[in-house]
Amino acid sequence: MLYRSLAKPLLFKMDPEQAHHLIIGGLSGMGSIRPVPSGLRVMYGVRETQDLAVDMFGCHFPTPVGLAAGLDKNGQAVTGFSSIGFGFMEVGTVTPLPQPGNDQPRLFRLPPDEALVNRMGFNNLGAEAMAGELARLKERRIPVAVNIGKNKATPNEEAHLDYEKCIRALYDYADLFVVNISSPNTPDLRNLQHGNELKELLAAVMSEMEAQHTKTGGSVKSVLVKIAPDVNDQELEYMVSTIADSGVAGIIATNTTVNREGLSHQHAKETGGLSGKPLRDRSTEVIRRIYRQTEGKLPIIGSGGIFTSEDAYEKIKAGASLVEIYTALIYEGPEVNRRIHAGLRELLRKDGYRHISEAVGAEHR
Repeated sequence: MLYRSLAKPLLFKMDPEQAHHLIIGGLSGMGSIRPVPSGLRVMYGVRETQDLAVDMFGCHFPTPVGLAAGLDKNGQAVTGFSSIGFGFMEVGTVTPLPQPGNDQPRLFRLPPDEALVNRMGFNNLGAEAMAGELARLKERRIPVAVNIGKNKATPNEEAHLDYEKCIRALYDYADLFVVNISSPNTPDLRNLQHGNELKELLAAVMSEMEAQHTKTGGSVKSVLVKIAPDVNDQELEYMVSTIADSGVAGIIATNTTVNREGLSHQHAKETGGLSGKPLRDRSTEVIRRIYRQTEGKLPIIGSGGIFTSEDAYEKIKAGASLVEIYTALIYEGPEVNRRIHAGLRELLRKDGYRHISEAVGAEHR
């Protein structure tokens, strides 16, 4: 209740992007003060339990609920976010070169719809800056996935070069990589999801990953692809087939949507990607279709509109092995992780499952 009664009213009086920077700056600063992460874990941490811990993608996930990309764009607050109950997190989206992103204002709240609209445009400090931030981490309590993209000025025919540069700069510091081809806020980026462009991009990514693994040794690091919800059935089927054939380890479904159906707030007219509750059903349907097409053989991380344990469980039963939140953290605060974790355990018990893996894709059986 601390967040809802004290912090949220103050933050929601601020410009959304200013509030965002305040949170990231605060978590970044507090994370470097030795007693603070321990204090955050006492207040908001989630105790690992055998029924919800997951081993996948060469990583151990102490809980199945992670933080989606977009909040910690530069990897500055990993220690802070690791201390408030997440089982993993994405940092980024990062591009090879720093870029300011789109003009402000570019982040909007839609409180009646419990949603956000953003058109940030991959604003970040660049791959080398993120590498420096991750290199300074004294410990890493949860897996960190680096979400990579292309610079705005890079034409699509050269996009693979940007993804390769990000991998080279960050290979030593990422636990896994996420290829972002689905943000609606970089011109023409979503075109990389279709046709031969997707096949060629993923071939280049996997080739670079293999080159880095050969160079550095150690365990093989996984690559996932984050896809958009705004595709028709034929486009989705092609994307999933191409992704499955590429050798990547999994799919994140989904990124934000450009759909505005059913929204009531005036900010619905703003251009950009919509996240939050209005995305919940569509993202779950995409998960359902991916699981069905791949017969459950390609792991899925479910993202989009998760606010409750029931929301998360619906995506798990549709086929997701892990889930991510973003907008729920803004509206509900860090207490949301404990509520989802406790609720998932209860839902598993009610259905007679001993481990979350038994519930993955349950609605298809």
